[in-house]
Amino acid sequence: MKTLLLVLLLGAAPEPPAPSSAASFAPQDPAARLAAQREAMKPLAFMDGAWRGRAETDRHPEGFTHTERVGTLLDGTVRLVEGRSYDEKGGTRFNAFAVISYDPARRAYMMHSYAMGYVGDFPLTVRPDGYSWTQPAGPGASIHYSATVSGDEWREVGERVAKGGSPHKVFEMRLRRVGRSTWPQDGAVGQR
Repeated sequence: MKTLLLVLLLGAAPEPPAPSSAASFAPQDPAARLAAQREAMKPLAFMDGAWRGRAETDRHPEGFTHTERVGTLLDGTVRLVEGRSYDEKGGTRFNAFAVISYDPARRAYMMHSYAMGYVGDFPLTVRPDGYSWTQPAGPGASIHYSATVSGDEWREVGERVAKGGSPHKVFEMRLRRVGRSTWPQDGAVGQR
């Protein structure tokens, strides 16, 4: 299964317990939760921008042009990622979209991803130099993705692991930051 990132999930803190009476109901102030989410997105700021390079899969070892664009939304509380691959004629051959979020109650990152007609939620592990995540890949198998971002270089490798088997590389991308991106912050519909 050829995939890319990104992409990520919308974690939300649990709802406050139901009030026993209308008089006892006090709405939860979201300020602390939002501040924790904004802070948790900071270690992923290295991803922000527009990226371009080559990707290859075990089914397409010849490779193809791949791009990523990454930015924040909702006042920096979530990070959006769009990956797009192109064929030789410039047509889209792959497109994925993900939302990375952080749930302060669980102290966990999640990725909610859409790609090739599939939708999934995946725990995301954040490291100082990148991230990793795993997706199911059939009975007894999974694909583990590990990304490293160093300066303007982004490398991500996906390895399929079947129960009892050795890892087999099924995906690799090597991208270079080609610029800043104002996506998705710019372009909001104005008040008037």
